[in-house]
Amino acid sequence: MCGIAGIIDDSKVGHLDPETVPAMLRELERRGPDDEGTHSWGNVELGHRRLSIFDLTEAGHQPMISKSGRTGIVFNGAIYNFRELKEMLSSEGVGFSSRTDTEVLLKGFEKWGIDKLVSRIEGMFAFAIWDDRAQRLFLVRDRLGVKPLVFASTNGRFAFASTVRALRQSGCCGEISTDGLVEYLEFGFITDSNSIFKGVKKLEPATILEFSGGKVTTRKYWKLDHNHDSSIGFEEAVEETERLFLKAVEKRLFADVPVGALLSGGIDSSLVCWAVSELGGDVTAFTVGVPGDEWDETEAAATTAKSLGIDHRILEISGATPFDIGVLANAYAEPFACASALGLIDISKEVRKHATVLLTGDGGDDVFLGYPEHLHFLMAQTFARATPELIGEGIRLLSKQLPSSGRIKRAKSWLSYAYGGLGGVTRARDGMPVYEREGLLGETLQGAKFPDRDIPLKQGDDLLAEFLEYDLETRFTGEYLPKVDGGTMHHALEARSPFLDTDLWEFADSLPFKTRLHERKLKAVLRELVRKNIGPELAAGAKKGFGVPVQRWLTNEWNGKFREAMRDSRVEALGFVNTVAVLNLLSKSEVNGWAPRQLWFVLVLEEWLRKEQL
Repeated sequence: MCGIAGIIDDSKVGHLDPETVPAMLRELERRGPDDEGTHSWGNVELGHRRLSIFDLTEAGHQPMISKSGRTGIVFNGAIYNFRELKEMLSSEGVGFSSRTDTEVLLKGFEKWGIDKLVSRIEGMFAFAIWDDRAQRLFLVRDRLGVKPLVFASTNGRFAFASTVRALRQSGCCGEISTDGLVEYLEFGFITDSNSIFKGVKKLEPATILEFSGGKVTTRKYWKLDHNHDSSIGFEEAVEETERLFLKAVEKRLFADVPVGALLSGGIDSSLVCWAVSELGGDVTAFTVGVPGDEWDETEAAATTAKSLGIDHRILEISGATPFDIGVLANAYAEPFACASALGLIDISKEVRKHATVLLTGDGGDDVFLGYPEHLHFLMAQTFARATPELIGEGIRLLSKQLPSSGRIKRAKSWLSYAYGGLGGVTRARDGMPVYEREGLLGETLQGAKFPDRDIPLKQGDDLLAEFLEYDLETRFTGEYLPKVDGGTMHHALEARSPFLDTDLWEFADSLPFKTRLHERKLKAVLRELVRKNIGPELAAGAKKGFGVPVQRWLTNEWNGKFREAMRDSRVEALGFVNTVAVLNLLSKSEVNGWAPRQLWFVLVLEEWLRKEQL
């Protein structure tokens, strides 16, 4: 895992400013503390910060340059099948001087070209290759978007980097984007379709970008087809999932540094540790202990670890003392208000003392359908399909008259799902309407709208499929993946998730919803795997998550800090927020000890603006 950066400057005659790429790399130092390098070809320069995982010697130094000097690569990520590809290239007469996956990418590009290379690699990756002979730059991002890659082009200059903060040092970023800011206020994060700065773009997952002659072109090299195979029965689905999952874990165990695994009391991380045990992997499982907290899962995790016979360590953190809010601004290059990221950053700091690679259970809920809304949407979809459209339209109009509070609110939301489809889902969520109702927006954002709230209302006959596609493009790539990448890399820890394996993901995506939610159980396939291989008690357990009660802390432990932050605040100076209204809402929230999440979003934005000195 590393940080990459680069720039092409066609704006003037001569060479690049020698300080630009080093300045970008300074912002990536925590992603790659082991080594730093740059290489230039006149008006083109690549830069790299290295976290050594494969071949810890100087042979893995980047940028890695071909013997001819005409081709160079900077790479962030891990190619899990690089040894097989190396054998394939060796059989074709290609020689190697290192034991790195980076050299396989470089030699593979020279031998096969970019498209054949990308079609053959498996892993999580974001890399850039400069072909000096063709005067062409290639940027490539992995299939699901696990590794970040951003770019900008302005006034004859093209720059790219692993993070927006590093890219900003290139001088290619514009001022704050209203669209990106509104999206942040709605979600608490910014999706891949937006950025907090104008002119900045995020390379989409499964995409190859070419920059040549001042022009940018992109093309997709992979996509899910979402075609369900109804011939696959539940037992067959469980059996094939087990085979693919064991294979996915095995791929991710290889490293030249210590490997650990995160073990909670839940299904996904327990399956990862079970697979490690089955494969005979030398891995220590880490559990976060929060003594006295209702979310503490140390007892369940210890029981699982003992039954699997794997080494286990409990890392205790305080559940009573609030985290340092400022760490979110340090770890994430854009404003990011995912509260559980605070816990992940703290966890990563402790795990890094013992391991450099960490196996996680991320992704299991997303493709095997583990969130409560997945079952709700399937049920709403069933009702919609059984209702004539004309009647459904009448129900939709009638539901508008129902109150949006108390127990009736839940019924109203469910009706909006069934008879409003995806548009009903996006309207039911809180967000910008809260800012408008409470008068929280400043003059700069007066009248700002979030376009997703205008998705047309229609019968929810295919609600679950539509939601999964929408969720993949918003929450999955905008919140879940960045949370893990930013939180772990802040402490130079490489996170690997077997559930993000492409073969496993494609197979799970091919399973009908009724199979993945067999007998109306969330992620039924994975629960059955746990029942067979670990135990029925864990398989039947309710989904839990690591809770960080920031909304409670805002009215208590963080109350004074919040009020102090709103004095002479950047959010008000820039016209984004009305702090008088913010503090009034905070005072009202103190009565019941629970603040709206929009107040948390405002505080995180304030901390980020101060970090960026904006």
